[in-house]
Amino acid sequence: MLSYQHSYHAGGPADVHKHVALCLLLEHLTKKEKPFCVIDLYAGEGDYNLAGHAAQKTQEYESGIGHVWGASDAPSPVQSYLDVLHRLNPNGELRRYPGSPSLARAYLRDDDRLILNELHSTAFAELGRWARKDARIGVHKRDGLEAMVGLTPPQIRRGLVLIDPSYEIKTEYTGVPEKLAEAVRKWREGIYLVWYPVLKEGRHRALIDGVIASIDVPTFACELSFGAAKPGGEMPGLRGTGLIVVNPPWQFDDAMSEAGAWLAKNLGRAKHTTTWLKRPDDKP
Repeated sequence: MLSYQHSYHAGGPADVHKHVALCLLLEHLTKKEKPFCVIDLYAGEGDYNLAGHAAQKTQEYESGIGHVWGASDAPSPVQSYLDVLHRLNPNGELRRYPGSPSLARAYLRDDDRLILNELHSTAFAELGRWARKDARIGVHKRDGLEAMVGLTPPQIRRGLVLIDPSYEIKTEYTGVPEKLAEAVRKWREGIYLVWYPVLKEGRHRALIDGVIASIDVPTFACELSFGAAKPGGEMPGLRGTGLIVVNPPWQFDDAMSEAGAWLAKNLGRAKHTTTWLKRPDDKP
């Protein structure tokens, strides 16, 4: 049940897509002087050693960040993400890939806060070591879906919640929109970033349908499709990566459309699609 370890997948295409969006949202939050809070419900270890056993066993990062690390033509929405990665690897060589906690911490100011949650015992221990001595960061060990409701709203009422479970448990496809709707009712002004995998079985459709049915605030979605491994062939496992953003900032949809088109081209994949699940002027 808790076998998933993100260290095997760090820096892969799904991470790149998700983290470009995360950096855009964090950048938006820093535009005002008022403090903000980030809640990361499935935080993992903080950051990852790409030369370590886990990353080298799968080498997923080679088909993700490995394709775009040295890009010189990245559009502004992608360049913001790459700039953070270069700051976290100051010698110019990509050795460590920042997980979402590390990316969030890169944007924190003195009065901002980062609330991290991780249930996997090994990852939780690593996360605690990574976060130690930073008074701006709190670390919890709770079920992610329970924490989504239990940790919202934070004391600082500007902010972002990142929701990216492994979906090893199939009921998470329906559990995420159910708990998300509860959290939105409690913290209506919060921004929520939900990641989901696109698999052959199409289980993510239940998640999207649940969000459409239960969330009554502006909601935007985008997907990066990976396509088949060979023309006419079947690709096992991950077919694409999807994001749902509740309360997206102004022009976020345009920025992700631009970023996604570039990522689709440079990751050697098929296409990027964006859609409004609920537009700002839609009636409840």
